[in-house]
Amino acid sequence: MLMNPSGDVAIQQRNLIIMSTVLMLLIIVPVIVLTLVFARRYRADNKDAVYDPDWHHSTQLEVVIWSAPLAIIIALGAITWLATHTLDPYRPLTRLDASRPLPPDVKHLDIQVVALDWKWLFFYPEQGIATVNELVAPVDVPVSFKITSATVMNSFFIPALAGQVYAMAGMQTQLHAVINREGVYNGFSANYSGAGFSRMNFAFHGMSQQGFDQWVAKVKEGGKPLDRAGYLELEKPSERTPVQHFASVENGLYDAVLNMCVTPGKMCMSEMHHIDAMGGAGLESHGNRERLQYDNLRMQEGHEAPGATYPASGRAPRDNDVQPEGMSPKSNAPETNQPQPGPDAHQGHAMPNAPDGSAPAQLNNKTNE
Repeated sequence: MLMNPSGDVAIQQRNLIIMSTVLMLLIIVPVIVLTLVFARRYRADNKDAVYDPDWHHSTQLEVVIWSAPLAIIIALGAITWLATHTLDPYRPLTRLDASRPLPPDVKHLDIQVVALDWKWLFFYPEQGIATVNELVAPVDVPVSFKITSATVMNSFFIPALAGQVYAMAGMQTQLHAVINREGVYNGFSANYSGAGFSRMNFAFHGMSQQGFDQWVAKVKEGGKPLDRAGYLELEKPSERTPVQHFASVENGLYDAVLNMCVTPGKMCMSEMHHIDAMGGAGLESHGNRERLQYDNLRMQEGHEAPGATYPASGRAPRDNDVQPEGMSPKSNAPETNQPQPGPDAHQGHAMPNAPDGSAPAQLNNKTNE
């Protein structure tokens, strides 16, 4: 599917791959052919070949040797520079395909993507619905994706539609693309994200506008509501998650996911950025410490994902009593994994001569409602 895509962006990326490969072959093929020719012509038993041990330079040969690669490098650089800007995933589309420019009154389809362990959650804000492991878009309609992750770094990839784009917790990336042919295409994670990575797949359906409208009506009729409590349950690690439909979505849920504050009591990233921009405060910021702890939430709730080596290694899933692979047994090194009294400079998180005090105070101590 990578070399036979159905979306204009993916087609342009395929053409770039082909063009770059052909340009490089213009050097690679002659070099391989000449290597074989020289090996045969100047073999030891060929007495007809000219033997000139005093030869040391040829201006004409030097010009050919250096000018051909230089010309190809310049061509590759120009093509890559143009394609980098033209195919920038953040750049809105300017055409539907090679022969059709984007109509000035066209309406984009907005889709918000969340990478979970190990499944994909798709929000359709304008339609007010959401799905798990099923993505649908109408043909010849520009799609604007906003992508984030609720867990580790991931990568959103539909080879038939466009190139892969990373998904990262607390950050939002973007992708603009369009599907030009109806069909069902594979989508998956292109970045290793744990034990269930290989099954983190979904189906992408390209439909007519009528088919898309019927699908939306079907989701609204047969789906269930998705609120924060339902999302927190969905967020727990799971593999081979079946397709799920949600007929309605709690207002602001995607923004809460993006800002890492779906869980009640957690501080939103946007709030933290505002506090930092205002200069922070003083020692009273210690009261917000628990609101700023995100990484160990699942472990504290007993929903931590299995270790990457489980079950192949025979080790049980990670918990507070099981140390990572390669560490000394607790009986031999009881101090292992003990809390540190202060910042550890060897971990890369403590600046030289950094104060040991608490973080600056925050301006908003309200819990999320």
